[in-house]
Amino acid sequence: MTVSALSLPLPSTAGKSRNPPRFHVTFVTFVTLLAALLTGCATISNHTDSIDAVAEAYVRMSLEAEKHEAGYVDAYYGPAEWKQQAEAAPRPVAELRDAATALKARLAALPRESDPLQLRRREFLDAQLTAAHTRLRMISGERLSFAEEARGLFGVDPDIKPLSHYDPILAEIERLAPGNGPLASRVDAFQNTFVIPNDRLDAVMRAAIAECRRRTVAHMEMPEGEAFTLEFVTGKSWSGYNYYQGNYRSLIQINTDLPVRLSRAVDLGCHEGYPGHHAYNALLERDLMRGRGWVEYSLYPLFSPQSFIAEGTANYGIDLAFPHEEKRAFERDVLMPLAGLAPREAARYSELQEALEALTGARFTIARDYLEGRITREQAIELTQRYQLVGPDRARQTIAFTDQYRSYVINYGLGKDMARRWLERFPEGRARWDAMRRILSEPTLPRHLAVPSTAPGG
Repeated sequence: MTVSALSLPLPSTAGKSRNPPRFHVTFVTFVTLLAALLTGCATISNHTDSIDAVAEAYVRMSLEAEKHEAGYVDAYYGPAEWKQQAEAAPRPVAELRDAATALKARLAALPRESDPLQLRRREFLDAQLTAAHTRLRMISGERLSFAEEARGLFGVDPDIKPLSHYDPILAEIERLAPGNGPLASRVDAFQNTFVIPNDRLDAVMRAAIAECRRRTVAHMEMPEGEAFTLEFVTGKSWSGYNYYQGNYRSLIQINTDLPVRLSRAVDLGCHEGYPGHHAYNALLERDLMRGRGWVEYSLYPLFSPQSFIAEGTANYGIDLAFPHEEKRAFERDVLMPLAGLAPREAARYSELQEALEALTGARFTIARDYLEGRITREQAIELTQRYQLVGPDRARQTIAFTDQYRSYVINYGLGKDMARRWLERFPEGRARWDAMRRILSEPTLPRHLAVPSTAPGG
């Protein structure tokens, strides 16, 4: 899923709260005590339990949760009978919350592995269970702060800056959109001169995705037979979405409620396709679900640390596949002629896209204040126009996304920032692509990208 390219400074501590909520302490304490009790019965539990058994129970629990919240499971390609059984007799939400707690305790009671990859598997599963417990709390009606949601669901503490932080950036953008009237109106009008005509949209998008794929497979071996289907849809709060189907196949949908601008072609092609969501899911299926038999990777719960990694690497994947001036050159020399657009303002258009990225953290500030009731919906729409430099329709779509997905929006910017910081420790080219492949095909959490000694590719 993608909305727009976002960025946010790296927090001083990722995945850990300086002031955790009281419930968090109680929950962790309960899990610790329960784990200790189970550990005391090690002669029984260690011979009858395993991480594979916990993983299966986690998958089954998540499939039951989908019956209480449509969209809880973003992708599933495990045994069909598990899904059928979950749909036939889902437990109440309160029981599923208790099940998540018990599974964390079972996981904590298992003997510690010495293999680093197995240790990361265990950490990943534990974090996914924390996210499941948090989301089930929300489904049952509990209201969490923006920070509590981000911490519980995605394992991060976003650094939310005041909107005044972005005022100097707006001043810098003034020179790229000269003229009269509000800056947002000028920027929006200029960007609308690069709208892809509807009758050329399919050809432009397919050309963009094909180039994203060509650049990705030159550095990263994809599973044999992988492919995608492209569709154009309406009535969505997002601009693009990847529905992974299993068997190395994806359905990529592009929302055409609003005119699609040229800059979105490569962005969506990389983000939803290569080396983004399609590549990520296909590699997990091949290397972990099939290759190692780790059943937890047959399921992708949307509100989880897995999404943080997915969205962050998908956004950074644009820069990885098209470094330096290569995206600008491809848009100018290939996509603009295909779209029937004149390239005379191509340089200024590309410069504007890069400048706008520095504003994207403002979206998190607006989302937090809106979700926590400090501003109204209309105020959030007005602030989105001012600080994202979009027209009213795009601002309303942005807030509709916030209504639907809440704190999920942090995954794009903070995720990209952390992926960039980690990956750019490696030399450009083969080494950086190899580090990216390991992030995508091994158990990876946000804290792994924040701590160099434990991250993939290190």
